[in-house]
Amino acid sequence: MLFLDKLKIGSLVQVNLDLSKDRLSNETIEAINTSSIGVISDFKITDGKGIGVILKLSNGKKQWFFENEIDLLDENGEVVKRINNNDNKKIATMKFIDLNFENKITIGELINPINFMTWLIVSFKDII
Repeated sequence: MLFLDKLKIGSLVQVNLDLSKDRLSNETIEAINTSSIGVISDFKITDGKGIGVILKLSNGKKQWFFENEIDLLDENGEVVKRINNNDNKKIATMKFIDLNFENKITIGELINPINFMTWLIVSFKDII
């Protein structure tokens, strides 16, 4: 997520064609071969797990790319290095030993049919 925090609409990025060649059209590949630099025009949720970017390419067309398929460029046109932060994985897998949890809901409240029907109505309202 640190990489996406640096990206803004209007930022210059460089497309890594080797990572995205299999899903792009010939016209898009030609545009990237002409100039692999694009401008971020928007962001897009890619598959429910990540965020991609929509780039305006050298031919004026827009194409979306996954986060790992692009590299951010600085003011001088140099690629900004990505920082691999393995500490996030350690924090995510850390066990909370001193966590004290107190259940505030009784069993009677959980199996109460009125509470269930209220929950069911509210849930269906979001679906419809």
